[in-house]
Amino acid sequence: MFGKIAEVALEGATFAFDKRYSYALPENENPGPGSRVVVPFGRANTKRQGIILSVCTGETDGLKEVFSVIDKEPVLNDELVGMCEYMKEHTFCTYYDAVKAMLPAGINYRLADYYTVNTEFSSSSLLNDQEKELFDFILASKEIGGNKIKKTFGDSEDLLASLTEKEAVLKNCSPIRRMGDATQKWVRLSPEAEEENLPKLTARQREILGVIADAGCVSVKELKYFTGVTESVVNALIQKNLVIAYEKEVFRTPYRNIRPAVRSEIQLTDEQNAAFTGMINQINSSCGGVSLLYGVTGSGKTQVFLKLSDEVTDKGLGVILMVPEIALTPQMINIFSSRYGNKIAVFHSAMSAGQRMDEWKRIKNGEALIAIGTRSAVFAPFKKLGLIIMDEEQEHTYKSEKNPKFHARDLAKYRAAKTGALLCLASATPSVESYTAALSGKYSLYTLKNRYGNAQLPEVSTVDMKKEILSGNSSSISGELCEGIAEALKNKKQVIVLLNRRGHNTYVSCPDCGYVAACPNCSISLTYHSANKRLMCHYCGYSVKAESTCPECGQEHMKFMGMGTQKITEELGLLFPEAKILRVDADSTVSRESYSSFLTEFASGKYDIMVGTQMVAKGLDFPNVTLVGVLGADSAAYSEDFRSFERTFSLLTQVVGRAGRGDAAGKAVVQTINPEGNLIELARRQDYDSFYKEEILTRKLMIYPPYCDICTVFTSSQSKEMANEAILSIFGKIKEIINKKNNEIKLIILGPSPAALPKINNKYRFRMIIKCKNNKQFRDMLRNAIDIKNLRDVTVSVDINPETII
Repeated sequence: MFGKIAEVALEGATFAFDKRYSYALPENENPGPGSRVVVPFGRANTKRQGIILSVCTGETDGLKEVFSVIDKEPVLNDELVGMCEYMKEHTFCTYYDAVKAMLPAGINYRLADYYTVNTEFSSSSLLNDQEKELFDFILASKEIGGNKIKKTFGDSEDLLASLTEKEAVLKNCSPIRRMGDATQKWVRLSPEAEEENLPKLTARQREILGVIADAGCVSVKELKYFTGVTESVVNALIQKNLVIAYEKEVFRTPYRNIRPAVRSEIQLTDEQNAAFTGMINQINSSCGGVSLLYGVTGSGKTQVFLKLSDEVTDKGLGVILMVPEIALTPQMINIFSSRYGNKIAVFHSAMSAGQRMDEWKRIKNGEALIAIGTRSAVFAPFKKLGLIIMDEEQEHTYKSEKNPKFHARDLAKYRAAKTGALLCLASATPSVESYTAALSGKYSLYTLKNRYGNAQLPEVSTVDMKKEILSGNSSSISGELCEGIAEALKNKKQVIVLLNRRGHNTYVSCPDCGYVAACPNCSISLTYHSANKRLMCHYCGYSVKAESTCPECGQEHMKFMGMGTQKITEELGLLFPEAKILRVDADSTVSRESYSSFLTEFASGKYDIMVGTQMVAKGLDFPNVTLVGVLGADSAAYSEDFRSFERTFSLLTQVVGRAGRGDAAGKAVVQTINPEGNLIELARRQDYDSFYKEEILTRKLMIYPPYCDICTVFTSSQSKEMANEAILSIFGKIKEIINKKNNEIKLIILGPSPAALPKINNKYRFRMIIKCKNNKQFRDMLRNAIDIKNLRDVTVSVDINPETII
């Protein structure tokens, strides 16, 4: 038989069994690629959810038929369906992992079991008392879900299985959406209201009919507000068949105070205009491509973004603007909403599931033309895309640490290539890989060397903390920083203090026996948090009450060592009791609105000093901040991560750039134990070009990106032996494949060895670090090597070009 065939990817398929499965489409259904379906799978024909990747015509004999089509129209367009294939190939995820990353959680469906009585069943004598009780319960309910049965009868799986086997009840499966649409009650006139002989009406009822007739249709909420009537008046008109009520979908917006759009003229400097002109020419060519906008902090990159967005949205094309931190979205939303009003939509993880779903719908329906958010904004479902902007493109937060382990930059490059859109990467400290690509001509390069307007780069001084200790200052705040804070507060200015370590103390130890409080589940010391007086693990969440007595030797000499943001906030409070101090870190911003409310309050002048981790270092614009203090500036520069110097230089440059963004001069005080270090000096001078020249030589010498790709392979298991056996097995397979191919694939393998953190959450971890060329030949080889079916209870994960290796 000849008919339509759908190639379907199944939800829940393991990596080894994740492929396209062919199903015949019913004659009365015509779904396209990107539509979700329910299909039979396996010998038992278990109902499974899937998504159609492609549709073709062919011989359907021997193919199972699709049970049902979930979506009236595809939830993914052809471009995003193609990106599923790209993500599976390049990130070692399954098709459905990619689909779930693209869709907001609220729009996902789950397959729920429900039961009905078999009307042809007449042998009730075959049922025991418990089965008969459940049978009668289902009969009275007509149709009932498995969860409701469980609530009434407890663990009823065996009873249901027996009733189903005896064909007393029928088990069915139905897709249920996880989040419903938000609706509002609306009313309009019925045909009867147009007739001359109306029933007897009160004055209020006649007034309401007139309002509805003038408006055509109106929400009951608005009707009550503008006329002052109660809902009973409206209901009386509905009962008299003069008014028809219906539900209309309304969108849950995450930001209520969107101002009316005012598009004022943007005045660009010569540097900005050159960048704008070059990029708009690329957009107009519809050839896509990638541009790097490299500009010092405060050089006005946002002005260029706005000017580009004007041109793109005027053509009806979509714009995606990504920022690395949730903390930066309120600032960008304020800037863009004042210019584009409700044409913006917002994407980030701090929003509710309903809000994310509705913002996704607004873009899909064409109601919004600009998507602003963190890395998830890269999946915004624009039908026509014109521009993608990645602000602070070097930030590690653009890389997902969970499956699928994608980098937003790679997916943005894919979308730009497929749609002809332009990808604009922007930063004061671009990633070494991006800057290399720009210098080689792979990307177009536009440079902004000067700050915008009257703002000047701040004066930067370094403080040797070893000398501070020798001079008798045991505080974490140097004398120079203390004097600077006092001066800023005297002049009614604000201060930002950066310490990229949360908590109060970084570890607790006993000087008598050397005991260090460590997490029992992870290979890491516990961090003391003064807010709850507990020692906490930042990996698995384990916590224990902090004690002054050593559990090993019994001595009461436990020392709380190191410093975190909580400790610095306490010290500043003692030094400046009149100052209002705000702490911004992952512990203080746990609620959904914390980020935006804290930053709004600081911008309004409610606080004098803001202490925070790296989230206060990037992209924020506070004109009243004239002093920035950086504590422990070089503490992260000497880790085993090959990007540690790059990351530290970027962080220092970015946080120093927060000072002096208004008319007043700015200053930054950088505290370090190694003031002679070249890294600190380069950051002090904001000299990225010199830093790049040094760093690229090191990368070339040691063979690190951009001179290769890095692939990490991790195995983890509750059994240390099994995790180790798995990584050795993969290593052996790689050697075997390479030998068979006569060394066609060139690799440098570091390991196998225990991971930098050998145990996390009671799972032992082993790793290999592979220096390679990330091409199809390498990925196919690795897929064959990690196929270890003989080892159970072992998790294998692959990450191409990870941002951090732990």
